[in-house]
Amino acid sequence: MFKDAQAFSGFAVDDLGRAREFYGRTLGLELADAPLGVKGADLPSGLELHLAGGAKILIYPKPDHTPATFTILNFIVADIERAVDELVKRGVRFERYEGALKTDAKGIHRRPEIRPVAWFKDPAGNILSLIEDTAA
Repeated sequence: MFKDAQAFSGFAVDDLGRAREFYGRTLGLELADAPLGVKGADLPSGLELHLAGGAKILIYPKPDHTPATFTILNFIVADIERAVDELVKRGVRFERYEGALKTDAKGIHRRPEIRPVAWFKDPAGNILSLIEDTAA
């Protein structure tokens, strides 16, 4: 039924200005304003992330936003060490986990059977990740 339908993903934030700063400046992603309703409707605008390969993701404001407790967006990188170092220089703080998801001092989870991954949060508290794929 939907195999030919266009689709996109989206997620909420509590402050669109902080999201614009974080996703546009800190992460260096291309952004565009995105109307959330029909022309002339009295609705706020959101943001649209433009990602590699033509993917678009909607970021919309939600005043009573509760951060996701799971990873909402994953970025594939060729060198996770370099990507983590660059984001730390830009003020990003990586999450530290113990137990099954134990991370090292840089916040990178390393197990031989999976690709290295590091998690961080956006200003709204949503969880994002870097995943290393040397073919990227």
